[in-house]
Amino acid sequence: MYQQVIDFWFTEITPAQWWKKSDAFDQHIKERFSTIHQQAIHCELSSWRETSTGSLAEVIVLDQFSRNMYRDTPQAFAYDGLALALAQEAIRKEQDKALNADQRSFLYMPFMHSESLMIHDQATDLFANLGMPNTVDFEKKHRDIIAQFGRYPHRNTILGRTSTPEEIEFLTQAGSSF
Repeated sequence: MYQQVIDFWFTEITPAQWWKKSDAFDQHIKERFSTIHQQAIHCELSSWRETSTGSLAEVIVLDQFSRNMYRDTPQAFAYDGLALALAQEAIRKEQDKALNADQRSFLYMPFMHSESLMIHDQATDLFANLGMPNTVDFEKKHRDIIAQFGRYPHRNTILGRTSTPEEIEFLTQAGSSF
């Protein structure tokens, strides 16, 4: 069952679709994968973790699909901790070594989405070892935001957090949101 997630993410869609906001694409993911997403958030996909691609698929469902399915709501970030724990476990088991660079970058993505500076320090090393300079630079930009604010200011409104004056100023700058 996890193979359908892998095939969808890496074969059926284009890399441009990974990053482009699209209501139609978000709806497509919701319609096609909501049952799998529910299974993932209830930790019912543990058998997937026996393989590298299965672990990757579960992380994609929790980390990426959540962002698509629940865009602009707190639920978009609700499963970040679970996705990070699963990614950490896959790395501990060295499952990342069996994945190609694009696949590893998505296994590592929960590190980039974290609001922990310690996790970003780990992320910087993980992404540096991928041999994808643009991805390392993108992680460093994320890390700098966490180093400066201790969180992602662009999430504040969605999560009901009060922005500081410094965060408000930052959000007026080009490239402050992802």
